[in-house]
Amino acid sequence: MSAHALINELTVDNLLASAISRTNGLSNFGDDTYREALQALLDALAAEAELSKTGLHLLQERLVGQLVNRLVMEDYLNRHPEITQIQIDDPLVILGLPRTGTTMLQRTLAVDPRFYSAAWWETRYPAPLADETLAAPAKRIAQARAEVELMAQAIPQILAIHPLDAMLCDEEFMLMEHSFMCAMDAYVNVPSYTRWLDQQDQRPVYTQLKKMLQFLQWQKNQRGEPARQRWLLKAPQHLHTLHLLLDVFPKAQVIFTHRDPTQTIPSMASMAHTLWQMYSDNPDPKAAGEQWNSRMARGIRHTMQVREQHAAERFLDINFADTVTQPMRVLERVYAFANLPLTDKARADAQVWLSQNSREKRASHDYSLERFGLNEAQMSQDYSEYRARHLSLNH
Repeated sequence: MSAHALINELTVDNLLASAISRTNGLSNFGDDTYREALQALLDALAAEAELSKTGLHLLQERLVGQLVNRLVMEDYLNRHPEITQIQIDDPLVILGLPRTGTTMLQRTLAVDPRFYSAAWWETRYPAPLADETLAAPAKRIAQARAEVELMAQAIPQILAIHPLDAMLCDEEFMLMEHSFMCAMDAYVNVPSYTRWLDQQDQRPVYTQLKKMLQFLQWQKNQRGEPARQRWLLKAPQHLHTLHLLLDVFPKAQVIFTHRDPTQTIPSMASMAHTLWQMYSDNPDPKAAGEQWNSRMARGIRHTMQVREQHAAERFLDINFADTVTQPMRVLERVYAFANLPLTDKARADAQVWLSQNSREKRASHDYSLERFGLNEAQMSQDYSEYRARHLSLNH
């Protein structure tokens, strides 16, 4: 059967039924707008994404898996209501355009045992599987390792763009996807879904995220991991919805990372186009460039507007060049901002991590504005206010 014929079977009811059958009849998916969001996404997938048969299968499995996670989590929350009492209101959030040193900064900080963070395997498989115990999530870890290995083989250039590792902390992006109101254009070309998303109240993204962080923290406790002081978060997605993040996490502090968009936007377009190749046979690099540039420009404008409405001391600005050339100085500023002492042990652990994980140890990532249909004149136009406010010293 062709991908075009198969996509007609990709319906909300079929996805929900698959998830229910895989969880032996669990039926409570939670009470947010997941059905409406799923329908909007499926409409766009059918109309625009040009999915290959492989891509269709991968996406179907991803969506069913996320619905299964919701069912299992809601079942745990019902049986263990104490999970929703866990206090998470003061995460330290790293925010910035993609490719601005956010991963390097997050993983360096995550070495400190005072921070909670979610490993890639936890964001991909946040709910226990049927045949594993809470104390030993071995099957989820094995599946995550296998998936990362498969991605590295299928699209090896991904590792030069984003250093994937199932066991290292990563963005909460895949947790946020469980609301089905997230940046699906990271995987497929669905501009109508993105336009729909911009018209929605995206609070469910953050109520769902908080619930999932509580669930992950509770699981860490069940595994006997020591308690930490606060969560460490990071996702460029927050650029579009910072007002909601600050509302749902009222004591959050934001580290805002900066780098010139001519360096970041084509790199992000390259990553999106690379991922699109997993799901579609013929993705258009210029479509990836146009969409990701307009999205990031919109997100940056939103973030600057929201920032003006909050106390200045909730934000710390970090320049990418400083993260690369003087990382320990940057860490000193971050710890002071977070009101945490930079202990001798934390300093030494960070230095060991940095020495073993420098950018020089990764393959180079080549990209250009022109390949993705972009040019310097457009960058100047779209990011003039951002450059003037945050990069004026570099121009």
